[in-house]
Amino acid sequence: MEKNDGGWNLENSYAQLPEIFYAPLKLATVSAPKLVILNQPLARYLGLDAEALIGQAGIDILAGRALPTNAKPIAQAYAGHQFGYFTMLGDGRAMLIGEQITPTGERLDIQLKGSGRTPYSRSGDGKAALGPMLREYLISEAMHYLGIPTTRSLAVITTGDPVYRETPLKGAILTRVAASHLRVGTFEYAAQWGTTADVKALADYAINRHFPWIQSKPNVYLGLFDEVIKAQASLIAKWQRVGFIHGVMNTDNVTISGETIDYGPCAFMDRYDPETVFSSIDLQGRYAYRNQPNIDLWNLARLAETLIPLIDENQKEAIKIVEASLQNFALLYQADWLQGMRAKLGIANEEPQDELLIAELLGLMKRYQADYTNTFVDLTLDRTSSSALYESEAFKDWHDRWKARLERQVQTNQDSKQLMKQTNPVVIPRNHQVESVLQAANDHDDFKPLQRLLEVLQAPYDYHLLNQEYMRVPELSNSPYKTYCGT
Repeated sequence: MEKNDGGWNLENSYAQLPEIFYAPLKLATVSAPKLVILNQPLARYLGLDAEALIGQAGIDILAGRALPTNAKPIAQAYAGHQFGYFTMLGDGRAMLIGEQITPTGERLDIQLKGSGRTPYSRSGDGKAALGPMLREYLISEAMHYLGIPTTRSLAVITTGDPVYRETPLKGAILTRVAASHLRVGTFEYAAQWGTTADVKALADYAINRHFPWIQSKPNVYLGLFDEVIKAQASLIAKWQRVGFIHGVMNTDNVTISGETIDYGPCAFMDRYDPETVFSSIDLQGRYAYRNQPNIDLWNLARLAETLIPLIDENQKEAIKIVEASLQNFALLYQADWLQGMRAKLGIANEEPQDELLIAELLGLMKRYQADYTNTFVDLTLDRTSSSALYESEAFKDWHDRWKARLERQVQTNQDSKQLMKQTNPVVIPRNHQVESVLQAANDHDDFKPLQRLLEVLQAPYDYHLLNQEYMRVPELSNSPYKTYCGT
């Protein structure tokens, strides 16, 4: 059944790729869909009528039991290295209904996550539970307002049907919006089970969709690889600067567009420790905070392997070319990270010793178990008098050298403070707060705490809103916080 209202303006360019890349889907049965949350600002940006989406016809579309005009429901095929091991994957519980063309001409994927079984589901039921879908909604929107490239969330609906895991859970569907769902794992899939022509078709599609300006380059496929490297280096640097830990950096979760995708076991670091791991399944710390840049480089090397036949007919020459490009990742990442960390300290120019100054502060933060976010807020506000870190002689020495560093630039103290306020968020989605609002929603159908937290997270750099409730650090616990896959 098709629905023509609501402002939908869909196209299906991905479905024009060779059929190896997707499988057509039929609509699943959802017994009693109910809207839980709608992202009205995002709806307006997409050109959608929020009032229509709230009505039953709109909810039916968000539930995947009706389609807008021109929708073509498909599941995308992809593979991936999961914790270093290669496997076949694909959209096991997601349905791409099409690409919304926004009023500004932007093309954005509209995907229903948790909509039911697909040919790639294997033994799964293709469904999703309410808690993980709300978690993705919350964290992805927080990332957006932090200024970090990310998929976004348009809506969450409950299905009226239970989802059976260890215990019965409330079924839900998330509407995810993305620049695209092209992944490193999509290229791995094409290289493993397709032909060179399939890889080329995918690469051409990625270029046309995300990097059309490189089409005049002498080696357009090398240009594609270099653009993905730049996008990923910038993305990971932004993660590191806010203390975000993705938790499952498999190649199927590395996007060609440079957006953050998949918010399963992710979390934000409270007390600074580069070894921090939250994911319950990351037993070896492969995806720990400090490892994220190197893991992203490893993932990009897997992309390079798929592009070798397109970059040069001579395999040895192609390998040399991509290896040279891969070496740029560390340079790009370090430059981006360092520029951002300078800004977090109000430093607007460059001196050779800046990196050491930053490293010394981070070392002190680790030693004294200082909160990552609040420490930089304290420095921004000159609130350095009430903790073991600030009372230490080592910090006082560092603080004096930092102040002297700021005096060696032409920017005024007011300029430095403004730069710090633009770079250091006052609030992040604290893990204990996220769990609290999800519990209220799950157990008591109380969505007000979730809405309040979302409102706060929409203004992370507003220093006029120093809301102590959402800045509070959790108490130390003998049981470290753990996150679980589920989204």
